[in-house]
Amino acid sequence: VLGNQDLQDSIKPQKVEFHSLNFNTTLHWQPGWAREARDALYFVQYKVYGQSTWQNKDECWGISSHVCDLTHETSDIQEPYYSRVRAALAGVYSSWSLSCRFTPWRETVIGPPMVTVVHSNKSITVKLQAPRSPYRRKRGSKIPMTNYYDLLYQVFIINNLLDEQHRVLVYEGKDKVIKIEDLRPGVSYCIVAKMYMPMLDHSSAYSSRQCTVL
Repeated sequence: VLGNQDLQDSIKPQKVEFHSLNFNTTLHWQPGWAREARDALYFVQYKVYGQSTWQNKDECWGISSHVCDLTHETSDIQEPYYSRVRAALAGVYSSWSLSCRFTPWRETVIGPPMVTVVHSNKSITVKLQAPRSPYRRKRGSKIPMTNYYDLLYQVFIINNLLDEQHRVLVYEGKDKVIKIEDLRPGVSYCIVAKMYMPMLDHSSAYSSRQCTVL
């Protein structure tokens, strides 16, 4: 049987990390190394860097899950945040496990744009929509990520006759509707796109393929 101090150490949460996509931010951790740690409950606190007092995250207070949504708590995207997690089991509490510092504006991952393709006999019209943040305008619509960063759309065409993996960049810029002309009828083309941030030289992942035969 583990003593209290051993139990405290063995249930202490490991690898406390922020994960963030388009400012949808969650805290993740792994259970302690003891087999009993599977049954532990977790308690999450957060604060802005430089503040002296930690805030409890009420929805993540005494939970069995290993993830906690902190999107709302990290909405001031230029501020650096910390979070910490402790575990409890059989009346014994572990010490706190601290995350690294997390600044949403610097560290969130920007997702790919939504792509819609409309074809005519020799051209493809591509409609692009930037990913949206979880934060809303006064009228209720979600604010696009292009409001927070200087982002460009990059559009690539794949000619399926030639090579599945050969993507040709056909457009880079801010237009949401672009037209690709002088294509060959009867050929299958696929379009993929990504968001590009020149300032930090970051790219999103590719969007899913939208394919069409002219």
